[in-house]
Amino acid sequence: MTTPPGRPDPTGNQQSEREFLSGPHSRFREFLFVLRVVREFVRGFRTLHFVGPCIAVFGSARFKEGHEFYELAREMGSRLADMGFTTLTGGGPGIMEAANRGAKENGGQSVGCNIELPHEQQPNPYLDVSLDFEHFFVRKVMLVKYSLGFVIMPGGMGTLDELFETVTLIQTKKIIQFPIVVMGTEYYRDIRELIDVMIERGTISADDRKLLLFTDSVDEAVDHLKRNVVKRFGLRQQLFIPRN
Repeated sequence: MTTPPGRPDPTGNQQSEREFLSGPHSRFREFLFVLRVVREFVRGFRTLHFVGPCIAVFGSARFKEGHEFYELAREMGSRLADMGFTTLTGGGPGIMEAANRGAKENGGQSVGCNIELPHEQQPNPYLDVSLDFEHFFVRKVMLVKYSLGFVIMPGGMGTLDELFETVTLIQTKKIIQFPIVVMGTEYYRDIRELIDVMIERGTISADDRKLLLFTDSVDEAVDHLKRNVVKRFGLRQQLFIPRN
């Protein structure tokens, strides 16, 4: 695979991060890694500072157009545009593409934070703003920092990682209690049951269940976001005119 001009070699980036996480290295090598991370943070701050109020949509990269979850995410992106939000995703295919596509088709702003992988994840074609990140942890900080709410669509390990890290940040009061909507009650049935088990065993409190809204309804999700983002933060909704 040939790396496109102007983009870092993802294989090299993967090797750099893998070496860093393998244990202590010389102080000079550790310092160089810190400089790379700082550069990536600064680039993210400069780009995302002006994209407006965002709702992050997380989900699997593996669902194709026509799949029920793809179309659900596409509708969600369109409805976020109706509310005047920027749709922020991981920038890749599947659910990410669908949410960005729905926003773009309805005249909304669409932003993606793409991750560089050995088998390179290409940014989807529905992005007004696209950022490439070398490191997962920098990318996750950006997705959380610039979002006022979160929509969790069906996904795999990466989606669960984003879900539980966001919930943990809210639970530990590292971020304000932004709303988290989890779409797919049957898909996430086992997660709901696990939460009940954790409450029963005392590892989390009963109030922690309130941090998540599980639903299959886009209307219910949108109403929840309106109540807990638009009204709570006093946002003035922008008017987007849908494209023909």
